[in-house]
Amino acid sequence: MQDYFYALADAITGALHGEEFYTCTFRAEDSDFVRFNRSAIRQAGTVAQRFLTLDLIHGSRHAAAEIALSGDFDRDHARIGQLLTELREQLAYLPEDPHLLYATTVHSSARQGDSRLPNRADAVAAVLEAGSGRDLVGMYASGGIYAGFANALGQRNWFANYTFNCDWSFYYQNDKAVKTSYAGFVWEPTIFTHKVAEAAAQLEILRRPPHTIPPGRYRVYLAPTALYDIVEMLAWGGFGLKDHRTKQTTLLKMVEEGVHLHPAITIRENTRDGVAPNFQGAGFIKPEYVTLIEAGAFRDCLVSPRSAKEYGVPTNGASNAEAPESVEMAAGAIARDDVLQQLDTGIYINNLWYLNYSDRSACRITGMTRFATFWVERGIIQAPLSVMRFDESIYRMFGEHLLGLTAERDFILDPSTYHERSTGSSRLPGALVEDFNFTL
Repeated sequence: MQDYFYALADAITGALHGEEFYTCTFRAEDSDFVRFNRSAIRQAGTVAQRFLTLDLIHGSRHAAAEIALSGDFDRDHARIGQLLTELREQLAYLPEDPHLLYATTVHSSARQGDSRLPNRADAVAAVLEAGSGRDLVGMYASGGIYAGFANALGQRNWFANYTFNCDWSFYYQNDKAVKTSYAGFVWEPTIFTHKVAEAAAQLEILRRPPHTIPPGRYRVYLAPTALYDIVEMLAWGGFGLKDHRTKQTTLLKMVEEGVHLHPAITIRENTRDGVAPNFQGAGFIKPEYVTLIEAGAFRDCLVSPRSAKEYGVPTNGASNAEAPESVEMAAGAIARDDVLQQLDTGIYINNLWYLNYSDRSACRITGMTRFATFWVERGIIQAPLSVMRFDESIYRMFGEHLLGLTAERDFILDPSTYHERSTGSSRLPGALVEDFNFTL
């Protein structure tokens, strides 16, 4: 597949006219998908798809389009030739782009991951066994994800990674379920079995009568999957240079007023250990790490090429969205096995949903508990909690009211499969927070 993409790129180079320039990106996957419901296979299949996005550039004008590839070189070559003609016709009618920036120093690279994926039949059998006697619903996805970049200067970049993601719930009744996931590069049966056992134990607790508590401030434990939703919100407008320069960032108080989070909070974009490509669509190479928040203080922005051109600063290979794709939070010192004792009396939160900003300038987030959320007394889970709404500031939950983070972290893959499997990933601990504010 790598040679196929490079051959297409060479053909594009040979078809340029005069001072034309191009950049192109390649995305592909070969993925197995299995969907489960009521602990049985309801749908199984394999998806093989390839896409090429071509940006034709002349001076400061450029036009871009995407096509799906068939895998037949002659057919794809002809279609790309037609696409070049169409883009060339558009260029004359387009305005100059003052923020156009693309790599002009050739930096070729190849990252060819090793496929250590489990046998599909073995993984599916393990999921079916986990659902025996229970109502399991979910999805298993596994396979290779590929990306490439090429330009008229001869730069060639290739990326291949092989991951699996098993995302499932044990359903009880009505809105009661335990949701969990297991993702990574190598399937470890002992880890999967442990996750199944934890979820099964929580499922038994869901059978107890639900408990209701009044709105107020409580000590809470945010499991890594709950923290994932909060960090995803923080990434929405928190770290991009353009959001900072236009003062739309949700972290404006950290930048302009010197507000600090808890010293335990360090957040990085960790491209080296993620599953997203280490280059972006304009040909710039991403550094292995970009430290966004260090020891509670804001450090660096994510800078796309367009923002770099607009504001006269170097790019660090961020996408146009300027959001982290391989985010990680540093671990803490609380052992996962000690979480309930450390929580003592309060709320154990596995998942959140319907998150949104209630006050962007104050980085205050509202949302609801979801799935298995439990009331804990003296370190023992007592009962499932009814759904509650929270409204809380990042500056409180990650600042003065953070009691600690777990020493163990979970590797979480974005399970989204809209159009293609997502390459977003997170590596997050759990968080113990006091005086967490519930409004309903």
